[in-house]
This record gives sequence, C-alpha cells and structure tokens, in this order.
Amino acid sequence: MESKIAKPKKKIRNDDHQDHKRAMITRLRRVEGQIRGIQGMIETDSSCEAVAQQVAAARRALDRAFYELIACTMEMEIKSAASVGAAKSAGAHVAKLLAKYG
Repeated sequence: MESKIAKPKKKIRNDDHQDHKRAMITRLRRVEGQIRGIQGMIETDSSCEAVAQQVAAARRALDRAFYELIACTMEMEIKSAASVGAAKSAGAHVAKLLAKYG
C-alpha cells in the first residue's frame, strides 16, 4: 500500500511580500541603530576616521537594502507577468530603476 504524502503548499504571493517586508523593516531598523551609534560617536568626540568607518558601513547597509528592494521588485514583477513579453518588459522596468537610483 502506497502512502500519500501531502506536498507542501507553495507560499502565495502575499506571504512572499510579507516576508520581504519584515526582512526589510528589520534591515532598516539595524541601519537606524548604526546611525544612532554614529551620532553618539560624534557627540563623544570620536575620531573622524572612526566615524567615517561607521558611516561607510551604514552606507553599505543601505545599499544592500536598496538592492534587496530591487530584487524584490524584479521577483514580484516577473511572477505576475502573464507572458514572456510581459516578463521582458518587467526586466526593462527594473533596469530603468537601477539606472535611475543605483
């Protein structure tokens, strides 16, 4: 006798969106903490080099958040594309976003 194993259901698009949203909020809160730390460094007269290092780290964290947003946009656009042509159009839209903001 063969056992029937239920296949796991694929997440629906809204669940994917919620996961991305939670991850982005977490990432941005981390950056917010970095910025507050930088403000504290300035208030306590930390060296310019140490502050610059932390500003660079915060900037990289924001860049990662930006590229994560672009990846999410690409994923959502392509998933919702009804045809290959629509998927190509979505790719062109994402390319424009990268050119404009990246």
